Amino acid sequence: MEHFTLLLAIVIATALVFDFTNGFHDTANAMATTISTGALKPKTAVAMSAVLNLVGAFLSVEVAKTISGGLINESGIRTEVIFAALVGAIIWNLFTWLLGLPSSSSHALFGGLIGATLMSVGTSGVNGGVVITKVLIPALAAPLVAGLAAMLATRLTYRVSGRTDEKATAKGFRAGQIASAGLVSLAHGTNDAQKTMGVITLALVTGGVLSPGSNPPLWVIVSAGTAIALGTYLGGWRIIKTMGTGLTDLRPQQGFAAQTSAATVILASSHLGFSLSTTQSCSGAVMGAGLGRKDGVVRWSTATRMFIAWGLTLPAAGLVAAGAEFLTGHGTWGVTVVAVLLVAVSGAIWLASRRRPVDHTNVTGADVVPVNAGVDAGVSGVTVMGLGSVDAATAGLTTTIPAPVALPNPPAVAGESARTATV
Repeated sequence: MEHFTLLLAIVIATALVFDFTNGFHDTANAMATTISTGALKPKTAVAMSAVLNLVGAFLSVEVAKTISGGLINESGIRTEVIFAALVGAIIWNLFTWLLGLPSSSSHALFGGLIGATLMSVGTSGVNGGVVITKVLIPALAAPLVAGLAAMLATRLTYRVSGRTDEKATAKGFRAGQIASAGLVSLAHGTNDAQKTMGVITLALVTGGVLSPGSNPPLWVIVSAGTAIALGTYLGGWRIIKTMGTGLTDLRPQQGFAAQTSAATVILASSHLGFSLSTTQSCSGAVMGAGLGRKDGVVRWSTATRMFIAWGLTLPAAGLVAAGAEFLTGHGTWGVTVVAVLLVAVSGAIWLASRRRPVDHTNVTGADVVPVNAGVDAGVSGVTVMGLGSVDAATAGLTTTIPAPVALPNPPAVAGESARTATV
């Protein structure tokens, strides 16, 4: 077995950076509905999700095996190919995070691996059967199954709780949401953290450190779980805002149904070794829960943007990775150029995000906007930014009308009776 090289160390570090972006990109999967319904405070929610992501990383390695020994052929793959694949995945993750779109980190990684491999060795390096059965079919089925399950669960939930007090019911379902959100976080750790484990294991195999078919070493499991947990704790607030309030307006009953359905689909897929997108599963569940309520709606303009991002993820990440692999194929200077470009693009995206920052203080969209004094009392239909058209009394608007100044009595006019002033 060969010793670690500088390139291999760079690839492992880049893989952990991808894992970190996967964490904050996918925090919304578990906690968006919990935050939007008020079941948990934003910072508490992401802390809980981070811990359970770390725990979930130790529960299984089936998905890691799919990536390290199934998606692409290990023989003939250079370590530079893994590096180029990770560059494509990271850039797509950051770009969609900037736009607040819940795209799939998993498919970004798969697209990167496929694009870089095609550029390096051609079609012989990609296992088409595995791509179809364990990537494309789950990508189509997961959001549909999770959405249908969430819609049915929402209708059942409202039917069961229809005769009880709404406030008491909502309180109970908020507690249920916390449990179901924890289950989603645990499921996310068992699925998404393993993807980085698989990539690092694949890099170790291509570098000659591990033999083909090896399971991820313990230090790989620990480092991948820690990286995704740290990313989760930072919170992908932009995507949480889209998932929690941009797709539909959720009530606690719907949030519970959505999270439980998504967790069931994700855990089942992890057990079977299907590396599906947790983002697509959770997004489908949220839309299904929105349609399951009698007066619920789905904002299809936001959903359409999200669908487009899903469709572009594999080819876009693949194209970036193929370009990166073209450069890395020229030797050390090519690897250096790709690394510099990755840092520069990442920095530019971060600076762009600072123009309109989203964090735990405004992630629910309930920003407090001051209302100018002097609104006439008793006027209805006042338009308040962030609230829409509301009645002044309902919005809690009050005004104080100063008492009129007493004026001297004017001289009485003969034959004219006193009149009462009407305001």
